[in-house]
Amino acid sequence: MILPVLLFGATCLAADLPEAAYTVTPYEMPEGIKLEASGLALMPDGKLAVSTRRGEVWILDHPGADPSKPEAVGFHRFASGLHEVLGLAWHEGALYATQRSEVTKLRDTDGDSVADEYRTAAKGWGVSGNYHEYAYGPVFDPGGAMWITLNATMGARVEMAGQRATKFPWRGWAMIQQPGGQLEPLCAGLRSPSGLGSNAAGDVFCTDQQGNWFGTNPLLHLRKGAFFGHGDSLKDMQRPDSPVRDPGKLPQAITVAEAAKRIPGYALPAVWFPYVKMGQSPTGVVCDKTDGKFGPFAGQLFVGEFVLSGVNRVFLEKVGGEYQGACFHFIDGLECGALRLAFLADGSMVVGETNRGWNSQGSRSFGLERIRWSGRVPFEILTMEARPDGFELTFTEDLDARTATELGSFAMASYTYIYHEKYGSDETDTLPVKITRAELGKGKRSVRLYCTGLREGYVHELHLAGLRSSGGAPLVHPEGYYTLNRLPK
Repeated sequence: MILPVLLFGATCLAADLPEAAYTVTPYEMPEGIKLEASGLALMPDGKLAVSTRRGEVWILDHPGADPSKPEAVGFHRFASGLHEVLGLAWHEGALYATQRSEVTKLRDTDGDSVADEYRTAAKGWGVSGNYHEYAYGPVFDPGGAMWITLNATMGARVEMAGQRATKFPWRGWAMIQQPGGQLEPLCAGLRSPSGLGSNAAGDVFCTDQQGNWFGTNPLLHLRKGAFFGHGDSLKDMQRPDSPVRDPGKLPQAITVAEAAKRIPGYALPAVWFPYVKMGQSPTGVVCDKTDGKFGPFAGQLFVGEFVLSGVNRVFLEKVGGEYQGACFHFIDGLECGALRLAFLADGSMVVGETNRGWNSQGSRSFGLERIRWSGRVPFEILTMEARPDGFELTFTEDLDARTATELGSFAMASYTYIYHEKYGSDETDTLPVKITRAELGKGKRSVRLYCTGLREGYVHELHLAGLRSSGGAPLVHPEGYYTLNRLPK
């Protein structure tokens, strides 16, 4: 069944919205296959590789075929016997699967469509057997380097007679392996960095989860020497091969904006996802490189949402040499928690889903769904860019001049989060942002908002309930959340 979807918060039936911009279709599985999808990789021949938390890799021979006909799609098992694969990538003729204790290179050398070569591609991080010691990735950057991220140990921490620091290293770190080299630590301070992906420029990002040291969920730009704030990674900064400077004793009960000033090397997220408002557990990251086949959002990032079973959208820009930007709703109401995202050759998106071990909304416990653009452009905020005295927004359609210049069409507030070892944080230090003027751009698809009360290190939440398109339509998603780490000069 195909479900036309426009969101936030509701799945729309065809009778309600016959010209929906995007349709969502679940893949029907062959009998007996429990495809708890945990990794997706598009192969050069158009086939789609899907890893599972049960340690298998399946190939969909024709993923662009009718998802309701498994015989047309064609499922066959490519590999098995792996340990909880939580990421998959194709690189230079082979699949790379990230298990708990290594990245494994998988190849079919005899042409029978089944892997017969399993080789260790990367290893060297600590695994104690703790339930939460997951490993994620890999992602290959334009230079061929392989990136992975490692979950921090959680719950009952295994001390092993005081040897934890030597036997189980690099928990809560991102690691990198250059072509022909060894795995090396890159940056620290991660908690549960489930999603890993790159943008159009080849820079690598990961999502992380609200919890201790993280007031809400972040999107982090991974780079050498950065510290993202989670304290469990501090112990490995004493190692001689650590590229991250030990910041010393971490302060508590201050805002993250203040922490960025006081903690040496502390790097704020490129984007904060306000809790519940923008989901509760961000996962896979994929960049729209479809050249318009998926709609008007080319070059932007799409991020899976696990608990609320959906997909969100992120616009990024560089200010002062660092990434920051805004997040927007895209689709929710999927059948299960979205864990991994990938684009097919035809420009449609596949969402890999599972809720094993966690809870998510939806009617299924695993599966795949395909999201296709109908060709109809939804009326959405396209970009939100910071200016020294406000924001400039562009939209996917022409605007109604009256509502685009009425101050009553807009409302904004800013807030931040508490930096502490306690679990999560409410929004704190919330203040209204005064919008003093709204100017319609010459092309009638942009609005310049002049504001007072902008604050660095704060999320700026914008609502546009009164804005209308030139045809009188309201925005599909009339809100955006901009993480303003720096004001442009």
